[in-house]
Amino acid sequence: MKHVQDKVIVITGASSGIGEASARLLAEHGAKVVLGARRTDKLEQIAADIRHHGGQATYMAVDVADLDAVKKLMSFAQQTFGRVDVIFNNAGIMPLSPMSELKVEEWNRMIDINIRGVLNGIAAGLPIMQAQGKGHFINTASIGAHVVVPTAAVYCATKYAVWAISEGLRQESKDIRVTTLCPGVVETELGHDITDEATKGQLKEWRKASLTPDAIAQAVLYAVSQPDSVDVNELIVRPTVSAF
Repeated sequence: MKHVQDKVIVITGASSGIGEASARLLAEHGAKVVLGARRTDKLEQIAADIRHHGGQATYMAVDVADLDAVKKLMSFAQQTFGRVDVIFNNAGIMPLSPMSELKVEEWNRMIDINIRGVLNGIAAGLPIMQAQGKGHFINTASIGAHVVVPTAAVYCATKYAVWAISEGLRQESKDIRVTTLCPGVVETELGHDITDEATKGQLKEWRKASLTPDAIAQAVLYAVSQPDSVDVNELIVRPTVSAF
């Protein structure tokens, strides 16, 4: 993993799930990780544990829907470690519900975090990477960027958007790598904010066959560990026994 050693990696949604698991694994392989999320108590614990085990980690509160906040996170990473090699736009929410429930506020929040959050990460990080002459964006989409199921129409729409944004950025970039990460069903906090009771039950059924966040972290490590001339464009990672 020589290509991971000493890389400065900013991770949003780092307080739990895929973000936390990726931060721990990347730090274990020598990366310098900068953790961003809204729950600073969790970030503090994770960063402290990484440092306790010999890794390098720091953190900062961030709401990815706020461009200024995301810019501050990137500046903090650059000032702390001198550069930004990888930005893992991982923050996301999934309050699933049938369209007929008209949960417009939840739709808008998904758009703000799942789409605008990725765009803000790109807007804040792209100038830094262009000045460096290299860099790497990893954007978390979902298996929902490839298939739509009932109750997930808006969520899937946001993930289709992440896929399209990532692919467009990849095609425009000669020196900057772009990876779209599409996890299948993973046992995380994602979906904890579902307010529709029937949909909560459906999610429990889906998660009877699910991956752990560590499995997705391994995929992130794989993408980061490639030589600069190799761009892993997309990673779809699903449980063997599941269609999703």
